[in-house]
Amino acid sequence: MSSLFSLEGTTAVVTGARRGIGFAMAVALAEAGADIIGVSATLAPFGSDIERAVTAAGRSFEGHACNFADSGAVDALAAVLVEREIDTLVNNAGTIERSPAAEHPLELWDKVVQVNLTSQFQLTQALARPMLGRGRGKIIFTASLLSFQGGINVPGYTAAKSGISGLTKALSNEWAPHGVNVNAIAPGYIATDNTAQLRGDAQRSKSILERIPAGRWGEASDIGGAAVFLASRASDYVNGITLPVDGGWLGR
Repeated sequence: MSSLFSLEGTTAVVTGARRGIGFAMAVALAEAGADIIGVSATLAPFGSDIERAVTAAGRSFEGHACNFADSGAVDALAAVLVEREIDTLVNNAGTIERSPAAEHPLELWDKVVQVNLTSQFQLTQALARPMLGRGRGKIIFTASLLSFQGGINVPGYTAAKSGISGLTKALSNEWAPHGVNVNAIAPGYIATDNTAQLRGDAQRSKSILERIPAGRWGEASDIGGAAVFLASRASDYVNGITLPVDGGWLGR
């Protein structure tokens, strides 16, 4: 592997690592040479599938469970992780709640915004301080196509993911001069649990596929290369972007 993309000797925290896109990003980072600290709401400390995949790639794995809907739990996680030298933080933990905006319960709005936006700022703020002190670090958020578009029946998710794109720019403006790169990845329509309802709706799935120039739903593994790029030296002059990995959806 080109040294530009090598992550040998680095440690990456990946939230939402138990399955889906987070799992795929953690594996891709491990295959590029990073040791992984995985975090998810229900991640077992030992014996998980993600631990097995990371160790099969020859890297070490450490697992933590954290309920990102609980700000106290996020603070407790940050207190543990801040004692480690973290090179890359991948903020991928997320949730989605679907209902028409006119009937969308406020408690669901609050939960989605807390998990997808507020908790991510909490954790980033804590782990960025030592990165800023060292003069280097990589922070990667998982944004969404709904960072660019409005979506249907997901007002809280759209607001949170639009906020992630704005937060990426805001943090980059402050931290790029100090050697900390802040960027985001916007996955397109990826075949994960979050899109199961869409894929199960034959009409909606057909309309989505007709708009994707690549002609298929994305796989979680399609996001791995973008994560490695944004975690590596190859992206040292990339700051404040939200990078779509969407099969060409936004270009249509």
